[in-house]
Amino acid sequence: MKIIENPNRSFWSDILERPSFPISTLDSIVKEIFEDVSKNGDEALKRYTKRFDNVDLRTFDVTKEELKNAQNDVSNELKDAIKLAERNIKIFHRSQRIEKTVITTSEGVQCWQESRAIEKVGIYIPGGSAPLFSTVLMLGIPAKLAGCKEIILCTPPNKNGDIHPAILFTANLIGVRKVFKLGGIQAIAAYTYGTESIPKVHKIFGPGNQFVTAAKQFSLAKGIAIDMPAGPSELLVLADNSANPSFVASDLLSQAEHGSDSQVICVSRSSDFLKEVSNEITSQMEFLPRKDLAKKAIQNSKLIYLEEEKDILDLINEYAPEHLIIAVENEDHYLENIINAGSVFIGNYSPESAGDYASGTNHTLPTNGFAKAYNGVNLDAFVKKITFQKISKKGIENIGRAIEVMADAEGLYAHKNAITLRLKSIN
Repeated sequence: MKIIENPNRSFWSDILERPSFPISTLDSIVKEIFEDVSKNGDEALKRYTKRFDNVDLRTFDVTKEELKNAQNDVSNELKDAIKLAERNIKIFHRSQRIEKTVITTSEGVQCWQESRAIEKVGIYIPGGSAPLFSTVLMLGIPAKLAGCKEIILCTPPNKNGDIHPAILFTANLIGVRKVFKLGGIQAIAAYTYGTESIPKVHKIFGPGNQFVTAAKQFSLAKGIAIDMPAGPSELLVLADNSANPSFVASDLLSQAEHGSDSQVICVSRSSDFLKEVSNEITSQMEFLPRKDLAKKAIQNSKLIYLEEEKDILDLINEYAPEHLIIAVENEDHYLENIINAGSVFIGNYSPESAGDYASGTNHTLPTNGFAKAYNGVNLDAFVKKITFQKISKKGIENIGRAIEVMADAEGLYAHKNAITLRLKSIN
């Protein structure tokens, strides 16, 4: 990989540009499929499943027997690993519960908020070349903890019309039983409109490629909430000579192997260190089963040498990475000044893979710079916060006149009158 040395700020936007599919092409494909699914329901879903997944399906439902029998096709070692991850993810997400607290803002005026679970949520699990059963944990666990009444899971089938057994085992383990063999844009369209087989949902969760991300954005325009724009994976590593070049290279490749549209970046104040990382990438990549995908992603990736800490911080915050690894001696300085990142991993022994699987944090994170405004999925993503207030006679006396004055100033007489009538009734 070529090292970019002290790039001028005017070129940062070009250097940090993510790989992308032409938006006009994406939009036209998404619109066509959404309109078809809206009009033709399951019939359209079957056509697109045959077209994109190369399989004819008579039904999309995964049966109870399929869910139960999947455990026979998963090794005990993998089952134990999934259960360990489940435990840690539950512990971390349970800690995010907020208890009801009643606040008295003025004498006689009480306000509070309470969480209410989103009733119907749709979970999308990528299945293609990498069946992400870990995402079942990341989305299904907080959905269950939040108390969502209906949790629907869609994931694409293989050419035999089957779902990877680890996905089914994990879904059954955490209590997600409505599972459908459906992927891609058509799955998001089904969540949006509902079909004969697939229920319409109130909010859609889950990562995916650029097609799935574009479909989720289209769904949002149709009135269905989404978790965030979560597209192709990305990682930025900040490292110095205290870091291990082989560790850093392995982290970069761990994201590069997701797909050809992934992007990884390493920033350092040492050009010699970046050269070592580049050599390690070349060496380690040859042993990867998915090296062809990784090689394509590496073409979209950068090694950047910057001398000044301020430039490094500004570049990181401008890029707003989905994943950020900080492996430097003066880590506190950077941690205090990082503003935009999806999830941060600190030190030589905090690989991004830990967050992907079993440390407990959620791996569904904002990409493409959306970490400037979005956070990753957490328990709050599956609930709405409803505010409540209870005002006594004394309370309306305390704040009533202020409300009258403000309503009158805005020209909203009926608002004012709603207060005036109550004040008169008291007096």
